[in-house]
Amino acid sequence: MKYKSTRGGVSGLTFSEAVIMGLASDGGLLVPEYIPDVSSEIKTWKNLSYSELAFNIISRFAGDVESTVLSGIIETSYQSFDTPLVTPLQKVGDFHVLELFHGPTLAFKDVALQFLGNLFDHLVEESGGHLNIIGATSGDTGSAAIAGSRGRKNIDIYIMFPEGRVSELQERQMTTVADPNVHCIAIEGTFDDCQQILKSLFNDADFKSRYNLGAVNSVNWARIVAQVVYYFSAWYQLDCPSEFQAAVPTGNFGNVFSATIAKRMGLPISRLILATNANDILSGFFNKGMYKRGKVHHSLSPAMDIQVASNLERYIYDWYQGDTDKVCRFMNRFARSGESEIAINTATLDPGIVAGSADDHETLNTIRAVYEKEGYLLDPHTAVGVSVSKRLAMKGVPLVSLATAHPAKFADVIEKVLVHVDVTHPLLEKLKSLPTRKTKLASDSEVVKNYICDQATMKK
Repeated sequence: MKYKSTRGGVSGLTFSEAVIMGLASDGGLLVPEYIPDVSSEIKTWKNLSYSELAFNIISRFAGDVESTVLSGIIETSYQSFDTPLVTPLQKVGDFHVLELFHGPTLAFKDVALQFLGNLFDHLVEESGGHLNIIGATSGDTGSAAIAGSRGRKNIDIYIMFPEGRVSELQERQMTTVADPNVHCIAIEGTFDDCQQILKSLFNDADFKSRYNLGAVNSVNWARIVAQVVYYFSAWYQLDCPSEFQAAVPTGNFGNVFSATIAKRMGLPISRLILATNANDILSGFFNKGMYKRGKVHHSLSPAMDIQVASNLERYIYDWYQGDTDKVCRFMNRFARSGESEIAINTATLDPGIVAGSADDHETLNTIRAVYEKEGYLLDPHTAVGVSVSKRLAMKGVPLVSLATAHPAKFADVIEKVLVHVDVTHPLLEKLKSLPTRKTKLASDSEVVKNYICDQATMKK
């Protein structure tokens, strides 16, 4: 399996090279040359452990990593989860919830980032070098990436987040980590500003090479393929129905894109329900074909407060059937004017993806209604997905709603509608008494570059 860029300037990379490169050097995103079809095999995987299932899927994309090494990396990655199922499925009334928050930071990002952290460690050890991981987070990516990389002797990790725009607990999960290889950077701006700085760093070929930058955001293909696994796991836990549908709260489109890969591999997903909050650029795109940047609205589901979905480019590449010239024109129009369009003559852009949004009022009402009726507590991001699915799900087809974070991470939101419900988690309680450390920087890529240079110099 080889990898190439959505913009045509990079090709012939191995899986390991694609993982280390992260964002393609031509500014595009790396994708595999083809998607393997496993439809003839998937029913034989029903009784595999999560790690065994993950190996059967990930190994199709990671042919240059020796099998016993890859198996060991995967096995190690999921030992940090509090259930052997890793992503257990819960029946909640007339739908199911896929709990993706049983890892060390209580968020779905752990599923991919525990794997990526161990994979990075292996690749750097093998090469004998040093890796500087750069990431941007609107909430959970940062803490999960830090948890996967902390304390490693050959890796430093720099995580940018928008100052004052992630929840207090999410910030403390990052800033209380005392390992010297962890650097938390509070950017005076929005998450989209953080993401733009990230792209600027990776697009500077000299800087990227000199400091050996690695990416943990969902631009990294290893994260996408690791997330494919839990869609298969959900189907097995449903007892392999002829079809099912999945409701996915989304900001950066990585989780939804992983589901499209699972479907192309042969998993019978009949409908994907893409759910956004008030930042509805993606629901607008899938309903009208217009991808148009707006103002970031700060919401009760902050990890979805995004106006530029970094993974959409991979979908655009697939839509244009690998025509990199059309991808470049689409992305360049968006970069210049803040909008770009695919002309459609159908009701929606993609019959396999329906999209909708839920504002804060609907989010709170959904949290209250599900708890009062079913006794199950949703975090606000998951509630967005459930709310939209109530409107858009097909009747009579099993529905899986992805639960992206433990509700205790957003206790302040839940208290707005469920005053007497005590929502907590011992891992989060421990954070409240720990000292924090972070560095505040201006929203300027040159300022961030200088900071990384200074830290790297001190390491020598």
